[in-house]
Amino acid sequence: MVRLVSTVIAGSALLVVVTACGTQSTASSPSTTVDIQSVEEAAGIPPKPDATTKQAYIAELVAIDPDIVHGKEDKAVSRGRDQCSSVKQWPNDQTKLVDLTEQRFTSPDHPEGFGPEKSAQMLAVVRKYLCPTY
Repeated sequence: MVRLVSTVIAGSALLVVVTACGTQSTASSPSTTVDIQSVEEAAGIPPKPDATTKQAYIAELVAIDPDIVHGKEDKAVSRGRDQCSSVKQWPNDQTKLVDLTEQRFTSPDHPEGFGPEKSAQMLAVVRKYLCPTY
């Protein structure tokens, strides 16, 4: 699923770049933004959180283990938004979601993830702040 979402987003981005090559304007088209948002929404990826939500999300991840964020807040948000696509696809399969969280959230000191207990806590934080309606 992650590869499919990545492929769809990458394909959409490529289409935008190729389409833009034929125009004289350097300003981005509003429809381009809508198209990317539509692709993300269809894949179950929620919009980026506002600043307050982002900081609360990051603070809770750091409270679980500072190495989850390891100084890369935007990456932690991106991984969380991607995890929401899995939450939307398998909302009731906690075991699968914890496993996917462990695969998705890694760091140089935790290349295999943070283990099932911390991954379950991270999943709860993702659901709370990034995709509470899934």
